[in-house]
Amino acid sequence: MKITRAMELIATSRIAKARVRVAQSQPYTDKMNEVIRNLGAGSAGLSHPLLERRQVLTAGIVVVSSDRGLAGGYNSNVIRMAEHRIHDLRNAGKQIRLYTVGEKAKAYFAYRNFEIEQAWLGVTDTPGYGDARMIGNAVLEEYESEAVDSVEVFTTRYISALTQKPVLWPILPIEPPEAKEEDAAVGYTFEPSPESILARLLPRYLEGTVFGILLEASASEHAARRRAMKAATENAEELVRLLTREANQARQAEITTEISEIVGGAEALASG
Repeated sequence: MKITRAMELIATSRIAKARVRVAQSQPYTDKMNEVIRNLGAGSAGLSHPLLERRQVLTAGIVVVSSDRGLAGGYNSNVIRMAEHRIHDLRNAGKQIRLYTVGEKAKAYFAYRNFEIEQAWLGVTDTPGYGDARMIGNAVLEEYESEAVDSVEVFTTRYISALTQKPVLWPILPIEPPEAKEEDAAVGYTFEPSPESILARLLPRYLEGTVFGILLEASASEHAARRRAMKAATENAEELVRLLTREANQARQAEITTEISEIVGGAEALASG
């Protein structure tokens, strides 16, 4: 009970830090969306290989889990969702290339003889931007080399401290943000060309997207672990209460028996 209580307190403190990191990353993502919208409004349209949809013959599946357990259904929910998607794609005649983030997903799929193309460990507890760049560059190389025709990430979106939802998050090809009416009404001049800016911007946009995914997954993991450890602590407290009552009843029964034996012996001596 002391261990689970300590883990609950640690997870609680990490939730707050993770939520702050999620909030701090949002302005960067918003600005990237704004720049891409401006490019679309200031040019004839967005055109780049990372934006073009092609026939999906091989699908890339990235599963984001935790490196440690004791987090309730956090890992099982997202892994089950990814496994169902893999079976659906295979039934549709698609090839699969599987990538995992976190020890739990790697161990699960390796045990079931899935071929794992690449696994990243030790990044889910406190993810950094370097981790997002590493993962983003890996899937980007796979996509550009046409080893995969699409990339879908299965992760957990942080909604609140009580609610975390496993989701499918498509990242490649990149879906450009919808242009706003005010963007079309403004004239833009770009230096260098919009194509050059887009070629530099889209990989950074992908990295930012992956970083946001990792941050939300980290916040969700800590929230799930806090709930699981809170439930474990409450169960331990209930067990201690029941065992204490049982021990007291046994001790009371033993004392009663001893008193009865003493009284019976005294009455036997008196009658003798």
